[in-house]
Amino acid sequence: MALLSFKCTDFRCLETAALEFGPEFNLIAGPNASGKTSILEAVAYLGRARSFRGASVRELVRHGCDEFVLFGKAESASRVVALGVRNGPAGLDVHVDGDKQSSAALLAESLPLQVIDPDVHELVAGGPEFRRRYLDWVAFHVEHGYLEHWRRFRRALKQRNAALRSGTDSGSLAGWDEELATLGETVDNVRKRMVEIIRPSLEEYGEMLLGSAVSIRYRQGWPAEMMLVDALQSSVDRDRQHASTQYGPHRGDLVLSYDERQARKLVSRGQQKLLACSLILSASDVAQTVLEKPLTLLLDDPAAELDRDSVSRLMACVENLGCQVIATSLDAEQALFSSPPILFHVEQGRVGKDA
Repeated sequence: MALLSFKCTDFRCLETAALEFGPEFNLIAGPNASGKTSILEAVAYLGRARSFRGASVRELVRHGCDEFVLFGKAESASRVVALGVRNGPAGLDVHVDGDKQSSAALLAESLPLQVIDPDVHELVAGGPEFRRRYLDWVAFHVEHGYLEHWRRFRRALKQRNAALRSGTDSGSLAGWDEELATLGETVDNVRKRMVEIIRPSLEEYGEMLLGSAVSIRYRQGWPAEMMLVDALQSSVDRDRQHASTQYGPHRGDLVLSYDERQARKLVSRGQQKLLACSLILSASDVAQTVLEKPLTLLLDDPAAELDRDSVSRLMACVENLGCQVIATSLDAEQALFSSPPILFHVEQGRVGKDA
C-alpha cells in the first residue's frame, strides 16, 4: 500500500502543493520553516484526520482562509482508492472513493501510516496516553472488530462518568459497572495480545538500534488480582470524589525497559528516540505482516537528536522494513537512503520536484 499522489490546499503555510510519490524512498528537502513538516502533517491528516503535532483545525487552516482541503490516491489491494478530507468551520468532511464517511476509520484502513518525528521520544517519556494510542493503532490494524469494542467501551465510560457527576445512586451505578467491565476486559485482553505479538519484533529492533535488550509488558489499569467489575465497585467512593472512573483500560500503560532499566527514567533523549523508533518499526512490521501489504512511514528530520552511526542504523532498519518512506531533511545531499530517492524541494511553502 502506498500513497501515489497527494494534493493539499490552504494547509498551514501551503497555499497549494501537489506531489507524486514513489513506492519506496521519497525525500522532501528545504530550509527550516519552509513547509517540509507541514507536508508530512498534511499527509498524516489524510490518513488519520488528526494532526500528529496536536494542532487544532484553526492552526492548520492557512492564515486568511476558511478551510483546508486534502486529496490523495492510494494503492490498496491492487486498486487505487481516492481519499479526500476537508476541515474548517463546517466541521470534518471525509470521503473515500467519492462516498461520504461518518468517521475516519476507512481513511486509516486505506492509508495505514506511522510517523517518526522529533517528538517521537514522547512515546517513551510522555504520559500513558501515548502508549495506549500506540497499542490501539496496532490492535485496529491487526484485530478485526477491535475498533467497535473500543468505541463501545468509550461510550460506556462516558456514560458512567456522567452518572458519577450527576450523583447517581450506587444501585443504579452498578448497572453501568457490568457493561463497562465486560467491554473493558475485552479491550484489555486485546491489548495484552498485541504486546505478545509485538515483543519478538521489538526485541530485534531494540538490539539493532540500541545494542541491548529491550523488554515490554502491559500494565492493566486496575489491581491485577481483581476482576474489573469488582475493582469498579470497590472504587465508587473515590470515583465520586474525582467525578470520573479511576479503574479500567483507560488507565493502562506499557512498561518499557532498556538494558534492565525503566526507560522513562534512565535513558537519554537520543536513547528514548531510538527506543520509540523500535516501537514504531515493530508495530509497522506486525501490521504489514497481517495486512500483507506495505504501509507508509513518515520521517520528519530523522537525524534530530541522533549521532551519525545511530542515523545509519535507523535508516538501515527503515529500509529493511520495505515500506513506502516519505522523509524530510534540511540537506538534499544527506545520504539517508542506500539508493537515490525521489526528491522534492520546498521553499516558502512552494514545492518543486527534481527532474
